[in-house]
Amino acid sequence: MDRFYHIRRRIDRSQGLGYNARVTIIALLTDFGDLDPYVGIMKGVIHGIAPEARVVDLTHNVPPQDIRRGAYALYLSAPYFPPETVYLCVVDPGVGGARRPIAVATDRGIFVGPDNGLFTYIYTSYDVRAVVELAESRYRLAKVSHTFHGRDIFAPAAAHLARGVAVESFGPPVIDPVRFALPRLEEHGPGHLHAEVLHGDHFGNIATSIGWLRWVGDDTLGLTPWIRGGATPHRFRASRAMVSLGPYGPFPIRRTFADAAERERIAIVGSDSHLYIVINRGNAAEAMRAHPGDEVIFEAERD
Repeated sequence: MDRFYHIRRRIDRSQGLGYNARVTIIALLTDFGDLDPYVGIMKGVIHGIAPEARVVDLTHNVPPQDIRRGAYALYLSAPYFPPETVYLCVVDPGVGGARRPIAVATDRGIFVGPDNGLFTYIYTSYDVRAVVELAESRYRLAKVSHTFHGRDIFAPAAAHLARGVAVESFGPPVIDPVRFALPRLEEHGPGHLHAEVLHGDHFGNIATSIGWLRWVGDDTLGLTPWIRGGATPHRFRASRAMVSLGPYGPFPIRRTFADAAERERIAIVGSDSHLYIVINRGNAAEAMRAHPGDEVIFEAERD
């Protein structure tokens, strides 16, 4: 028998399910990289089921098996997409094991992927309307492998969702989706915060859990905590604030990279409204040997 018969059969059957064709974005996020054909294969499955869907690549360079980094990339991206977007997310070190494949329906779209904490920030950021297990076999490929659920379960589910299948049709509700512990953002006295490193980005800038921050004056920053139950909202003078990372620092806060000398170590508010520790034209993550979870101390005089 043709080894691809089961794929074509699943794709051909989908055409007769009575969907109303519509254009929906399917946004892909994985840790697959770009060396192997895995991403392209998932796109092939999607286009066979939902040829009218627009497929957008968020990133395929999440560090391998780094669920927290994938979750943060998703958290950064979702606000900029239409609310009917379907997100196909595969950072799945537990593939083939006991972890459930799920779909999460929210007011900002539907998120498809493994139930391993990848959607933690989605649960805390948006109105979650339903979480279901992807158990219905007719929305999978006919043959499901133990190692490539992105192709066999998640891509078909995302494509069927993009065509208008109700999320409740895919399987039973999930009442206890997996979440990881949220990063630290703790207040220890007025203007004194204990936080942590989230990750180092492509440029070596160190993202911290101090957010959200916004400039509300020439020298005034406002903090609205992105994590509930931690710090309280307040304003402070940026010129009187300092940030330390373990034995490194304290560093002053600057508005732009241009406000710092070359190779100067500073803190800056990133485009995601989080505080970053950076080296102007340098790699802070390497220079300071930063790792996720390292303690960050923030001190400022409150307005």
